Amino acid sequence: MDEGILKTNRNQTIQRIQVKRLRKVVWSYRALYFMLLPGIIYYIIFKYIPMYGVIIAFKDFNFSDGILFSGWADPWYKYFKMFYDSPYFTQVMSNTFIISFYKMVFGIVPPILFAVLLNECRVRWFKSFIQTLTYMPHFFSWVIIYGILLAFLSESSGLVNHWIKDSGGTPINFLTSTEMFRSVLVSSEIWKDLGWGAIIYLAAMTGIDPTLYEAAKVDGAGRFRMIWHITLPGIRSVIVMLLILKLGHILDAGFDQIYILYNIQVYPVADILDTWVFRTGLQKLNFSLAAAAGLLKSFVGLVLILLSNKLAKRWGESIW
Repeated sequence: MDEGILKTNRNQTIQRIQVKRLRKVVWSYRALYFMLLPGIIYYIIFKYIPMYGVIIAFKDFNFSDGILFSGWADPWYKYFKMFYDSPYFTQVMSNTFIISFYKMVFGIVPPILFAVLLNECRVRWFKSFIQTLTYMPHFFSWVIIYGILLAFLSESSGLVNHWIKDSGGTPINFLTSTEMFRSVLVSSEIWKDLGWGAIIYLAAMTGIDPTLYEAAKVDGAGRFRMIWHITLPGIRSVIVMLLILKLGHILDAGFDQIYILYNIQVYPVADILDTWVFRTGLQKLNFSLAAAAGLLKSFVGLVLILLSNKLAKRWGESIW
């Protein structure tokens, strides 16, 4: 009996000591936790609390009854089936996957290549100037980008078409052509995020051990050899991580960009899941159908990011 009491007291003492140590550690890093607080509050308010609205996808929602008192859909997958049977399903899903795939494939190499070029630049002021100039578009809204594209690509007054006319060619309707619109989407996003993406890879390059480069120079390796055998392998984990994140967001084809740039003439090649959900939910007020489509998108994204992370583990890289 005495031994049991002593053991209990000892465990309680150990727990108190551990709690005191934890409080001491947390208090010593209080400034960092305080800086973390706005981000936590943001995700709670705008990411976790709205999850409550997911149940709309399983209800016959109407404004008068509200979310809680609206009747449940019968069967529960009613609106998922309605979305699948919709004549727009194939077009919307194929456009979403195709545009996202193009952005992922053609958008991953330019930032890496640009970061390598900046890393190899030895003139500091020129490197800083180019880096500032290229990541500035990242902070432009797509409304501003649309104005820039209109100034360059407009069929009637665009600078590019003026050059084509002056050269004796026929103007090209870049922004209203189903053949050209996807190329405009992909290239404009690459241009907008080129400098910003390069910053991530440049930060990863600073973590590479400089003695590796020195040893390579002693062995007679040139710059291209050092880039191929030291720089690129050194940022492989970052490349894989960003690729995993992009795979998880493959159904996010870029609502802001497409909603601002597209028009009814390019609907067949530009109408994606997010724009269809926007029109269905906010314009047609069919919230249950829009919520079901949005939930399906989130589920597919979750499955893809889990599979891609599992695949990355086979390469020796993963997020968790």
